[in-house]
Amino acid sequence: MSSQSDRDCASAVARGGYVDPNWPRPDTAGSACIIIYGYVPSITICALALALFSIALIIHGWLLVKYKSWYFIPVTVGLVLELVGYIARTFSSQKNPYAVIYFVIQYFFIVVAPVMFSAAIYTLISIAINRIGRQFAPLSSKLILWIFIVCDVVATIVQVAGAAMIGVAYSNGKDPTTPNHILLAGLAFQVFAFFLFILVFIAFIWRSRKVTTSEFKTFAAATFVATLAVYLRTIFRLAETAEGLMENLSTHEVYFGCLEFLPIVVAVYIFTWWHPGRWLGNKHKRGKALAGVHERLELQKA
Repeated sequence: MSSQSDRDCASAVARGGYVDPNWPRPDTAGSACIIIYGYVPSITICALALALFSIALIIHGWLLVKYKSWYFIPVTVGLVLELVGYIARTFSSQKNPYAVIYFVIQYFFIVVAPVMFSAAIYTLISIAINRIGRQFAPLSSKLILWIFIVCDVVATIVQVAGAAMIGVAYSNGKDPTTPNHILLAGLAFQVFAFFLFILVFIAFIWRSRKVTTSEFKTFAAATFVATLAVYLRTIFRLAETAEGLMENLSTHEVYFGCLEFLPIVVAVYIFTWWHPGRWLGNKHKRGKALAGVHERLELQKA
């Protein structure tokens, strides 16, 4: 490295950057001065993620075909993204934890994947509104899809841009504060938008309680738990970024494992049993959660 690179790396380490004493930085292009994660990623978490998300992908793929519930395909896409992200994270763990490209790839795919899960939840709530009645929801099904999916897309673009800029800053030994603020803005917007969706969800379930069956209420409760799991993960990312780079939340992988990885696993596996294809049905057939709803609606009108 040049003397300028030496000074830049010394500056990055002085700002609290992590360098593994057992894994010296490779003198190669594309390696940051420090390990951006704040630790060497655990191969155990990577292996668990690859195993659990692979199994979930097989199950969800089978359920998708079985029930022909094509509207729920975003979950399958999200699981593929999770797998790509954890493959890149595995490369960080085993090949080069300093490599900026592995960090950016894993961040991009692990951040984008939950957006797919959120989109699937927006879709199934929209379908429930269409099947039970627009009068019970504060927003139409089309507005729910358009508003919240667009919000997620915008928030994700900002987050990924911020994360990529952080990677570049660390690679060049520069101050990553401004990119972190960009990342923080994207996360704050996403947390706010998702909170509004949760309010819409609660309002719909409450207003429709007199015409829905116990089966639908059980399905709605399971969906709400999955929704909160995805939201918990987003709140964690916001708190992690707000605390600052190389601080407690971002430099201890236990938080990543418990508040990023685990909530997504919970959400994905909830929908293996409470799969909307089984409970809501498809465009040709109503699911078991909607059985009897039409009759209750007719009685309410009478």
